[in-house]
Amino acid sequence: MSLKQTPPHEAKNRFLNDKKPGVTKKTIKNYRTTLRQFCDWLDEQNLTDLNELDSELIQRYKEHRLSKVKVITARQDMMTVKQFIEFCEHIAAVPRGMSDMVRIPQTSENDEICDDLLTRDEALELLEFLQKYEYATNRHVTLLILWKTGMRMSGLRALDIDDFDDGRPALRLRHRPTRGTPLKNKEKSERDVLITSEVADVICNYIENSREDVTDEHGRKPLLTSKSGRVVETTIQRYVYTATRPCYYNGGECPFDRKPEDCEAMSWNTSCKCPGSVSPHALRRGYVTAARNAGQPKDVTGERVNMSGKVLDKHYDKGTSAEKAERRRNHIRDI
Repeated sequence: MSLKQTPPHEAKNRFLNDKKPGVTKKTIKNYRTTLRQFCDWLDEQNLTDLNELDSELIQRYKEHRLSKVKVITARQDMMTVKQFIEFCEHIAAVPRGMSDMVRIPQTSENDEICDDLLTRDEALELLEFLQKYEYATNRHVTLLILWKTGMRMSGLRALDIDDFDDGRPALRLRHRPTRGTPLKNKEKSERDVLITSEVADVICNYIENSREDVTDEHGRKPLLTSKSGRVVETTIQRYVYTATRPCYYNGGECPFDRKPEDCEAMSWNTSCKCPGSVSPHALRRGYVTAARNAGQPKDVTGERVNMSGKVLDKHYDKGTSAEKAERRRNHIRDI
């Protein structure tokens, strides 16, 4: 079969269109970012036709990514590149078997594990500050729900006012892909998450006093809002990055000996550059660890946060050896 002249970016767009019906918007976004980087790099190598792609170029790109990012990220990138080249074989843009030339970086178990988390002590100090100075604001409600439930950022964003049941009290998570808010594991992510009356009171006050009275583009009434509709993931990330900077909630003391006037992390958009700030996922990891240390059973914790026991143990439970030993204390029998 003869090859067809195919510019890299054209093939990228066809690949994304081919994938779009079967995956989430977030997955398409990740594919687009990864393949744009790959195709831009090919542009820099003066490759304008995928017919010219060979195993040496693919290997050089792998080495390029390994020099720029962590091994686990380079591995994910090259797995996407491999899928892309398999598609290019299908459309006769590269020779058959070219995808077999993609060597995926090997990772150790430690490469796959992230230790970034918000500790229970940090979370309690932070929430006390928000309770006192930013009560029932968007930022307060965001941090409170993420910490008290361990839910994913996509789950938090998916909540509508009607998903808040102040009688039980509970938050209902539902998969609504055609209405703008898919959940990561689709219907398997659907669940009701019980919350305390104290958390429910804060949410009630937020709805009554702080929430923008808006609907989203699908005519739904989101729980967390901006002036233009449902809050976007970037804004949720900024709420967490800004609030978890230690100087934000500890009285202005910087544990990293930085001066406020010189610190690059002081603004809304650069708050993630603080060595002490964490992402929303770090609250999920912190919640799981704190819940297990408090004696909450693994299966209960896993069902509450929509996570298998294997993933919980490997990636989320960051209890120390001493903490894990204490969990076992009441179950030990002298035999």
